[in-house]
Amino acid sequence: MMELFLNDNLGKISAEVNESPRAQAILILAHGAGAGMHHPFMHSMAQRLADMDITTIRFNFPYMEQGRKSPGSPKANIETWKMVAEYIHNMYPGFPVFLSGKSYGGRMASHLLSAEPLEYVKGIVYFGFPLHAPGKDSKDRADHLKTLQIPQLFLQGSNDKLANIHLIKEVLLELPNPTLEEVSDADHSFNVPKKSGKTKSEIMEFLSSTAASWIKDHLD
Repeated sequence: MMELFLNDNLGKISAEVNESPRAQAILILAHGAGAGMHHPFMHSMAQRLADMDITTIRFNFPYMEQGRKSPGSPKANIETWKMVAEYIHNMYPGFPVFLSGKSYGGRMASHLLSAEPLEYVKGIVYFGFPLHAPGKDSKDRADHLKTLQIPQLFLQGSNDKLANIHLIKEVLLELPNPTLEEVSDADHSFNVPKKSGKTKSEIMEFLSSTAASWIKDHLD
């Protein structure tokens, strides 16, 4: 565990590194809107990726660090993303860096890279891009993704109420360098019904191995 001081306005945040002794790349993983970096999904994903030669860093947004439930203004969280990315890039010079997030965390990363491309970031991984509110299908939240020239990996459940899979596919048709990996029957948390015959561990293995393989294919 480590603490990062951002600035006088944002204060300090917690971060944790799952380091791989054979690291080929660095992945920075941001949490979703309602759960911090210690959520079981975050912890499991970070460890699995580290086991696959991807050093993974998790961090809390300031609102989560301060015990607040609402993310508040995106501005502070996008600013946090930038400062964390720059800190980690300096901490691991020479390593390819990828940004990533569960739901909200990934969307904030995409807004950062849309507003200010970072030359050392090789790609972005979305563990469930939150395209719209439940029951309010729309593609508006994806408009800025068209400006991203780096590779983007979308790991999406086919039963995600925050991302109609048909709309996700339409969005990808408009992007310069996208990849979609669909998880059949999975919801926004990547849970699947028992009748699917899949276990949570199997889903996590698919997500982590797919992300790791994609990252290794985009190191240059």
